[in-house]
Amino acid sequence: MFIIKSIRFITICFLFLLLVACSQKKDTLTSENSEKIAKTEKYEPTWESLAKHQATPEWLQDAKLGIYFHWGVYTVPAYHSEWYPFYMYRDGHPHGSNVAKWHKEKYGKDFNYHDFVPMFKAEKFDAKDWAKLFKDAGAKFSGPVAQHHDGFALWDSKVNPWNAKAKGPKKDITGLLEKEIKANGMKFITTFHHARNLQRNANNPEKWGAYDSHFAYDPNSATSSKDSIISKLYGNMPADQFHKYWYAQLKEVIDQYSPDIVWFDSWLNAIPEQYRQEFAAYYLNEAKKKNQEVAIVMKQHDMPHNMSMLDIEQGGKKDLSESPWMTDVTISRGSWSYTDNLKYKDATLVLRNMIDVWSKNGTVLLNVSPTKEGVIPTEQRDILLEIGGWLSKYGEAVYNTRPFIKYGFGTSVAKAGHFGGQSATTKYSANDVRFTMSKDKKTLYMFFLGHPEKGRKLDMKSFGLHRYPTPSPIKNITVLGTETKVQFEQTENELFLTIPDVDMNDMATIFKFELE
Repeated sequence: MFIIKSIRFITICFLFLLLVACSQKKDTLTSENSEKIAKTEKYEPTWESLAKHQATPEWLQDAKLGIYFHWGVYTVPAYHSEWYPFYMYRDGHPHGSNVAKWHKEKYGKDFNYHDFVPMFKAEKFDAKDWAKLFKDAGAKFSGPVAQHHDGFALWDSKVNPWNAKAKGPKKDITGLLEKEIKANGMKFITTFHHARNLQRNANNPEKWGAYDSHFAYDPNSATSSKDSIISKLYGNMPADQFHKYWYAQLKEVIDQYSPDIVWFDSWLNAIPEQYRQEFAAYYLNEAKKKNQEVAIVMKQHDMPHNMSMLDIEQGGKKDLSESPWMTDVTISRGSWSYTDNLKYKDATLVLRNMIDVWSKNGTVLLNVSPTKEGVIPTEQRDILLEIGGWLSKYGEAVYNTRPFIKYGFGTSVAKAGHFGGQSATTKYSANDVRFTMSKDKKTLYMFFLGHPEKGRKLDMKSFGLHRYPTPSPIKNITVLGTETKVQFEQTENELFLTIPDVDMNDMATIFKFELE
C-alpha cells in the first residue's frame, strides 16, 4: 500500500511539474508571438477593431516630406482653379462669379465639362522624370491626386468609365508613377477627393447649386443626364449606388497599386460610416497580406484619430503635438492646379514654414501643378530643387528626427489658417528658432529661420530654454554643414551661445548640439 501511495504521489508531482512547465512554455510562446498574432489578426469593419492599427507608422514619422499634384481635366481650361467644374455650372456664384460667364464666352453655352476630356491628352507626361524630380526635391513619398471632386480617375479603371487609360491621355497615369516612384526608393501615396462628387440635392430645387455637391444638378445641362455613362462623371445617381461606387474605386486602386498612404480630402464625413469602416478594414487587411505598414490620412474628424492621421490643409498646428500629423500645402499662391499666370511662393518661404511643421511633430505633403500637357513648369521645378538642395546638405536635422520638448521660440506672429491651426505663409526670420532631436536623443538641432547676426551672444534663458533642459549635458555645438564650432557656456540654469563668424545658409541655419 505504501509503495502504491508513493507511486501515486510521484505521479501527481510529475504531472504537476509537467503542467507548470507547459504553462510556462505557453506563457513564453504567448509573449514571443504576441506581436506576430497582432500582425496576423484580421481587422473587422468596426472602429474598435480598426483602432488596433498604428495610425502613423515609423517610416512616415521619419519621412517628413511628400509631394503630390493636382492634375486632371480641370487643367485644360487652366482658368480660376481646380474648382472650375464646380463654378462653370453656377452662374453668378460669389466666389467664382465670372467662371460661368468666361466659360460660355470661350467655349459656348452647350460645351460641357465632359467635352474637355478628349482635350486632356498629357502628351508630354514623363513618369520617370517626375519621380526623379520628386526624389531630388527631398520627398520620401509621392503620388497623384488619384481622383479629384470632378469624378475623373487617373488610373486604369474597370469601375469608373471616366479614367485616364480609357479616355483623354489613354495612359495609366497612376500605374506608371507607382512603378517609377517605388523604383526611386519612395513610398507611394494616392489621394482621393471624390466623396463630394455625389449630387446630393437632385430632389431639392432650392439646393441645386449647393456647396456639398461638386456638380450642380441642372435639368437643362449634362449634369442631370440619365445616361448611364455620363451620369457617373457628374455623380448623378442614387446615394446608395454612389457609396458603393465610391468604395469600389478605392478597392480597385488598393488591389492594383498597393499604395502606402491613402489620403482623403474633406467631405469624407458625407460617406456613411459603414462604407468608411469597410474601406479601412479592407485596406489594412490587404496591407497585412503584403507586409506593408500603411497609413490612412484624413481631415477634421472624418475618421477616429486613433486609427488615422490628421491632416490640416494649408497650415499647421500652433504648438507641439503629441500625435504625428500632416499638412497639405501648395507652392503656388492661389490655385492648386495649373492656371495661366499662376504665381508662386519662393523656396525660402516654403522651407521655413515646413521647418515649423517638422518642429511640431508634423509631416508636409507639398503640392505642385502640372500643365494639361504633363509639364511641370520651370518655376515650380526650381523651387523644388532649391528645397531639395538644402535638404541634401542639412537633411540629418530633418529626416528620422523627433520633436524636442519645446518646438521653439521667436518673434513672428502666424495668422490663423483657413482650415484650422495657423497659416502656411508665415514670414519667419532669424529671430525665430525651431528644434528637432535625433531619435536616440544624443543630438539636438536648433534652426534659425534666417541668417543670425554674427558675433551676437544669445542668452537662451531669455527665450525660456532654461526651463527645457537637454536630456544630457552639451558636449559640443557646431554649425551644421561646416566644421565651425559654436562657443557656449552652460550652467545648471543658464546657456549662452555666441554666433560664430562663418558663412551661413540664408534659408535656415542649423546649430548641431552633440550631447553627452
